[in-house]
Amino acid sequence: MEIYVYSDESGVFDKKHNDVFAYGGLIFLKKQDAADCARKYLAAESAIRKGIYGAGEELKACRITNKEKGKLYRSLNQTIKFGVVIHQKSILDRIFLSKKDKQRYLDYAYKIGLKRAFEQLIREGTIEPDKVKGIHVYNDEHSTATNGRYELEQALEQEFKLGTYNIQYDNFFPPIFNDLNRIDLYFCASDKVTLIRASDIIANRIYYMALNGKTEGLDGIYLSALP
Repeated sequence: MEIYVYSDESGVFDKKHNDVFAYGGLIFLKKQDAADCARKYLAAESAIRKGIYGAGEELKACRITNKEKGKLYRSLNQTIKFGVVIHQKSILDRIFLSKKDKQRYLDYAYKIGLKRAFEQLIREGTIEPDKVKGIHVYNDEHSTATNGRYELEQALEQEFKLGTYNIQYDNFFPPIFNDLNRIDLYFCASDKVTLIRASDIIANRIYYMALNGKTEGLDGIYLSALP
């Protein structure tokens, strides 16, 4: 089994001016399922674009109406959606003192949110962990430096392939996929990859629902909250 993950982020990671930061995305257990979802999403985009938006204009969540966002979100029904809500006011101030510490925390939050989604899918019998051979993660392109991207890839590999070790408590946490051969991380331009745009809509919904305390609007999403 190969797992395909598409994700994006919403919000600004800056606790002085912001309360919430969010990740959102899609998980597919078959490559064909990802292709089918992309076709449905493109059809929904086409229906919205007619007569309003230019043919080459990207339908980002920040540019379209709530009604249009709702239509795009509904096109993702019957898909596996996951997300992470970071409540910034509860994070230690020192995390925000350097870009490296901020990125390290975001990488941690992302991998833990994804891990919890996988664990829930395993408990439900949707994923058979011993059959997972590869995980392919597609994230939206952003300003992360090359070394930052490498560190996220290493963090994901450590979490899902090698296992992690907590020095403070002298504990080893084995990987949830014992026979995983590889994990790949790609950064993609949202105007080129349909499911990155779909992830933008999911992340945006998580962000605003969490910001306004309307968690009931997030039913159907494998959601984690941090810290």
